[in-house]
Amino acid sequence: MTQQADSDAEEVEPATGDETRAALLERSKRQIALIRREFVQLPPGSPQRASVLSGFVSHRDKRALNAYLLLLAIGDSGPGASGPNTRLPLAVWARAFDTDLTTTGPSATAAASKVLTRLEDRKLITRARRGRERQIQVGLLREDGSGEPYTRPGTGNQDRFLALSNDYWTEGWHEELDLPGIAMLLVALHEKPGFRLPAEHAPRWYGWSADTTERGFAELVDANLLRKDSRLVKAPLSPTGLAKVNEYRLLPPFAPRQKAPGRASPRKSSPSMSTRRRGSAAATRRKATQ
Repeated sequence: MTQQADSDAEEVEPATGDETRAALLERSKRQIALIRREFVQLPPGSPQRASVLSGFVSHRDKRALNAYLLLLAIGDSGPGASGPNTRLPLAVWARAFDTDLTTTGPSATAAASKVLTRLEDRKLITRARRGRERQIQVGLLREDGSGEPYTRPGTGNQDRFLALSNDYWTEGWHEELDLPGIAMLLVALHEKPGFRLPAEHAPRWYGWSADTTERGFAELVDANLLRKDSRLVKAPLSPTGLAKVNEYRLLPPFAPRQKAPGRASPRKSSPSMSTRRRGSAAATRRKATQ
C-alpha cells in the first residue's frame, strides 16, 4: 500500500505557469484588466508623449512588462497600504512570471525577484515581506510611473482606461507575441477603432522606432488580431495628388466590446493553444535540465 501511494505521488506533476495564472485570474473574478491610458501615452500638452510603456520597449523587457500586466489583472479587491495588493510565496511568483521555464529552485525565485525590482524601479509597484511564511506582497502604484497611490477606475471614467482581455493570458498571447506585438496591441487598445498611425510618427508619439512599430503591426496582422485596410486619399501636396493611408482595427478577442463586462469568471483557455504551450514549456524545462 505504501509503495503504491508513493508511486501515485510521483506521477502527479506540479502546477504550471498557465495553471497558476488561471487560478489567480479566477480568484480576481474579472474578465479584463483596466489600464490607465497614461501607461501607453501621456496626455496632449505634455512636454513629451512617450510614457512608461516606452521604457519596457527600449529595454526589451518583455518579461517585466508581462509581469506588470498580470499584476493589473489579478490585483486583489481589498485595498492595501498602497492600493490593491497580492500576497504570494516567491516560488508562486516565479511560476506566474514564467521564470521557472529555463531554470529551477533558487535561480527561478531570484529571477522573479529581479523582475519585481525592475517594476519597483519604474515606480509601478511596492513590495514587502509579510507573515510568518515571509510571503511577498506586491502593491500597485499609479500606472504613469509617478509613484502616486493606485486608484481603481470608477463609474463614468472608463474612457480614461484601456481594457486588456484575460484572453491575453488564457489564449497564450503573452507568449505568442513578441515585444513589438505586445506594445502595438496596447497602442491599438489605446486608440479608437479604425485609427491611423504612420510609423514615422511613433518615436514622437510613443517613444520607440518606426521599425518596431511596423514589426508590431505585422505581428498582429499575421496573428489575425488586427485588420489593416489600405486606401487612397487626396493629397494636394503629393506629386500624384494622392496618398496611401493605412487604417487599423482590432479583431476578437481584443476588439472593443459594446458593453462593459461585469465581474465574472475568466473564459477558459483554448485547448489547442494551451496544449501546445504546455508541450513547449515542458520541452524548455527538459532542455534546461540537460
